[in-house]
Amino acid sequence: MTTAATNEAGDGTRALVFALLALACGHMLSTLLRTIPAVSLDLMAADFRIEPQALASLTSIYPFAFAAAQIPVGAAMDRFGVRPVSLSLLAGTVLGAVASAFATGAASFAVGQFMLGVATSGMLMCPMTLAAKQLSASRFGLWSGAILSIGNIGMLLSSSPLAFVVDNWGWRAGFWISAAGGVAVALAVFALVPHQPAEHKDESSPLSQMIEVLRLGLSRPLRGLIALALVSLATSLVLRGLWGGPWLMQVKGLSRVEAGNQLGAFTLAMIAGPLLIGMIDRRLGRRRDLVAGTHMAGALLVALMALGAPRYAVSVLSGVPVMPPEYDLVLFVLIGLATSAQPLIFGMSRQLVEAQVAGKALAAVNLAFFLGAALMQSVTGAVAAFAGLPAVLLFMAAMLALGVRVFLAYTSPLRGTG
Repeated sequence: MTTAATNEAGDGTRALVFALLALACGHMLSTLLRTIPAVSLDLMAADFRIEPQALASLTSIYPFAFAAAQIPVGAAMDRFGVRPVSLSLLAGTVLGAVASAFATGAASFAVGQFMLGVATSGMLMCPMTLAAKQLSASRFGLWSGAILSIGNIGMLLSSSPLAFVVDNWGWRAGFWISAAGGVAVALAVFALVPHQPAEHKDESSPLSQMIEVLRLGLSRPLRGLIALALVSLATSLVLRGLWGGPWLMQVKGLSRVEAGNQLGAFTLAMIAGPLLIGMIDRRLGRRRDLVAGTHMAGALLVALMALGAPRYAVSVLSGVPVMPPEYDLVLFVLIGLATSAQPLIFGMSRQLVEAQVAGKALAAVNLAFFLGAALMQSVTGAVAAFAGLPAVLLFMAAMLALGVRVFLAYTSPLRGTG
């Protein structure tokens, strides 16, 4: 290869890296917006004059809208390309953040959450789609983990930094800062993401595509993966994005910033987790066992956190009124690491179906991830109102363990999963 060709290839690689980083920042903004209620739920509920548990259920509008928009947004990327779709979604994100900041009650806040759910629905798919089109399979694997880790930085921003902002300027400031961030990311995408021709691969309607994805997701090969996907991401997102803050402030008596510090450590584990799990997967070569083992460990850890509440088993056996916050800090870090195997579920789905439907299989798993988060967020609001926060954690642990059992039952006869 000539020097000129080498330089051209290097320039192309650098341009792609910058484009992927710009798009991954959109995913980071999405995770920030999704987790704002974790450190501000009590203040928002007081402003809206509703119970925190009712507001927690209301916030499930975001992930429901997010899940519903997955396939139409994916179809739009095939028809119009990554760049215009990403810019449109970022514009919608800015509008949704502004609408949430201006909310004066439950109804107007629900509108803002719906707008944000739809607008941020493609923030992960945009960099993933560009990477899939431009990179080899091995490099795509590396970048998919990197994109997820960059995205999780948004949850780091919504821990201690957001808690500080909320304490000093109120919960609305979080949405105003997010709106400004959306403008900055849009400018970066406009400048760095290349124009690409649309690939009219599937001209069927979004409804027919949705039906095909659902059919594939319910098929025998993917049934176990879908069952686990429904509770896997839901456990970490709902714990980190909704109930972690109330648990630490109401049950453990921490201040908002102290709770944010612990949630920040949880997030750091979620950032490092996918890369660590990926390295273990390559070394171990037993993907099915690794996925099941880490998720079952996550279920046990969430249950242990619940049992550290006042008058629950771990506190009683330890001879203390309530387990100290340091106990929760260790568990948060371990839960963040244990529940970071979602990229392996994507990988398994590609192994278990024909190449021509691999894209729809990935869409089915992605839909299950976020639909499960929406369902978990909605149901746990009712659980909290009926039985309290320890019951919420025990419910989440039970659902995660059940998902692992179904996963093992449906993947055991299949080849190529281990």
